[in-house]
Parts: sequence; structure tokens; C-alpha cells
Amino acid sequence: MGGKYKPLLLYHIEAKQVLRFGQLRQLVSDASKKMLTQQLRELEADGLIHRKVYKIVPPKVEYSLTERGKSLQPVLREMGRWGASHARFYKKSIGHWRKKIDAELALARQG
Repeated sequence: MGGKYKPLLLYHIEAKQVLRFGQLRQLVSDASKKMLTQQLRELEADGLIHRKVYKIVPPKVEYSLTERGKSLQPVLREMGRWGASHARFYKKSIGHWRKKIDAELALARQG
């Protein structure tokens, strides 16, 4: 799965269940409108997300994960954990990921 923003888009869609295009633009603010549209369309073509278009004015489009997209979530979580544990090596900030990953690791240790 190539694309700088695809894992982030999948993460946000999973976290919120359903997101509109404008919400995704706010959450992935580094991506241009064109890039965001392109990556969402590629995710849809790959069968990872579902795009629901409402025939209203102004147009309303919602994105959600397909079953195939949901099956990719454990892999993405592991990639996030790996990134969090190696972020210091690369001198990168992981911001909001740190708390989410710490909480998931604590739950995994309990269960």
C-alpha cells in the first residue's frame, strides 16, 4: 500500500467509524485537497474503504472501512507501535500516537 497519507486516513476512519471529506481534510491537514482525493480513491479502488455519496446539495460524501479495511487494522496498529518505539531513534515526534499506543500496550499486557 503506497501513499504517504493512506495509513493515517485508515487510522482516522477506523477511530471515528464514518468520516466526511471535510473532516478528513481537517485531520490530515498536510495533504492537499487533490492528494487527499487521490489517496481516498485509491483506497476505495483497493477495497479498503467505502465511499457513500448522498444526492443532496451541497454534495455529502462519507467514508467508512470495508471488512477488508477492518482486517488491515491489526497490521497498522503494529506499525504504529513500531513507529512509537523507534521514534526517538529517528528524532521524530509522535504526538497523539504515544498515549494511544501506551494504552493499547497496557490492555494487551492485562489480557
